Amino acid sequence: MSNSIIVKKRIKDFNKQIIVSGDKSISIRWVLFASLANGISEAKNLLMSEDVLAAIKAIKKLGIKVLFKKKTCKIFGKNINGYKYKKNITINARNSGTLARLLPGILINTPYPIKLVGDNSLSKRDFKRISDPLTKFGSKFKLKNKKNLPLIIQGSSNLNSIKYIENKGSAQCKSAVIFAGMRANGTTLIKAKKSRTHTELLCKHLNLPIKTIEKKNYDVIKVKKVKKIRALNYKIPSDISSAAFFIVLTALMKNSRLIIKNVNINPLRTGMITILKKMGVKIFFKNRKIYKGEKISDIHVKSSNNLYSINCPTNLNSSAIDEFLLIFLVAAKAKGVSSFKNLDELNKKESPRLKWGAKILKKMGVKNIVTKNSIKIFGNPNLKIHKKILIKNYLKDHRIFMTCIVAALSFDGKSSWHIHDKDSIKTSFPNFLDVIKNMNK
Repeated sequence: MSNSIIVKKRIKDFNKQIIVSGDKSISIRWVLFASLANGISEAKNLLMSEDVLAAIKAIKKLGIKVLFKKKTCKIFGKNINGYKYKKNITINARNSGTLARLLPGILINTPYPIKLVGDNSLSKRDFKRISDPLTKFGSKFKLKNKKNLPLIIQGSSNLNSIKYIENKGSAQCKSAVIFAGMRANGTTLIKAKKSRTHTELLCKHLNLPIKTIEKKNYDVIKVKKVKKIRALNYKIPSDISSAAFFIVLTALMKNSRLIIKNVNINPLRTGMITILKKMGVKIFFKNRKIYKGEKISDIHVKSSNNLYSINCPTNLNSSAIDEFLLIFLVAAKAKGVSSFKNLDELNKKESPRLKWGAKILKKMGVKNIVTKNSIKIFGNPNLKIHKKILIKNYLKDHRIFMTCIVAALSFDGKSSWHIHDKDSIKTSFPNFLDVIKNMNK
């Protein structure tokens, strides 16, 4: 079976209601917290992607029992010190940056060296970001080229608390230090640039001795040693990063409406919504509620006849970082020149996404000027694509594949998109193409 897809026809206008997959960030964190808990934790709507399955395989290697029954996952936690550490353990995080960066914070007390590996894309990413602060607790790390995977961690049974400044807006690095602080003596103090708060919200729901003081531009997090974590039952909400593809698909259409049910709208992940509203996209939240500290809502989207360019506020970068490829598509169809700055982090994802965003736009015939951390996009509301477009060799970045599908389905013209590595969606959104197919019926 071919691992590529050819798209020749634009999707028909639609009026649909859909449900997208469970939130990946919460799914992975639930697996990790449940593995450290006392007793049986149960989750429904757990995302069954390769990233989450890698997390499950990781805790099973550490002696934790996992059971799947129908649409429910049960994890039999053995308490915060219940992992079975053995010699010669190797854990494969595959493509998951979340798992690969959070797990060392949890394994910081391992008495035996543990090797952490990943796929080709993950192995190119920077892990010095976590080894530097985690080393200060008293553990030791060895990395390839002092920066990349494979990583070997040698833990310590006597961990000291630290002070840590996280200034990149990385929820992964912040969470790794929170997990490590749970095992350390004293109080770990974190000053962190605003970023996703899923870890902190779970800690608060579980009544752990972790306190967050919110400031205007950063958070102060105090972490004390954790003695016990109670079991955590969770119905995972839908992932806003998965919903984003369908939000933008609707925005780029002419006469379409869409409702996406029960989506996590954590304020530190809705930067894309704010940006798209500024660009004229009609988006509304309805049926809002709070679930275990997380904000949940149905998202309503309507097509817009007029899309506007934007000089994107940089303070929204962190909360929209996974959605910029899609935002670039909206900018391509907007009236005027859109400008996006300080996007260094975009090139530190599964692939150099800023470079790829510029490359995709160029293939579409959209003028853009890109630097190492910024891009200007010269929008064309009447853009039509009349050529063949080939997308390959992008390090199997799932978001590039799905973004190209959205572009192929939404822009007018007689184009033919040949997009390789469709299996990349197994990382985060395995049924993406099924949802697309049902929308086109």
